[in-house]
Amino acid sequence: MGLSKTEIFTDKQNKIALFAKVFGHPARVSILEYLFKSETCICGDLVNEIGLAQPTISQHLKELKHLGLIKGNVEGTSVGYCIHKENWTEMKTVISDFLNQDLKQKEDCC
Repeated sequence: MGLSKTEIFTDKQNKIALFAKVFGHPARVSILEYLFKSETCICGDLVNEIGLAQPTISQHLKELKHLGLIKGNVEGTSVGYCIHKENWTEMKTVISDFLNQDLKQKEDCC
């Protein structure tokens, strides 16, 4: 597989693509829904709630944390995760601006 050549795209285009990646797997969507519902959790809770293996959940949590949409706090031997509110708000703004662009063509061209 070739390189994605992200450097040829604008920062905004790369950011939109990264944010869109969040919704590219139903496990990440499920994790986010659970975090919104419970406001905080420990990885074991997610394993029981979602039904995937702990290493799989951990990989998705790692991806969500890398994208900055969740943050984690060490609680003893476990890590509690929650939504990173500021970054979530930024993502909503960026994605909304992108999706709310108006089509400027006057008639169907295809």
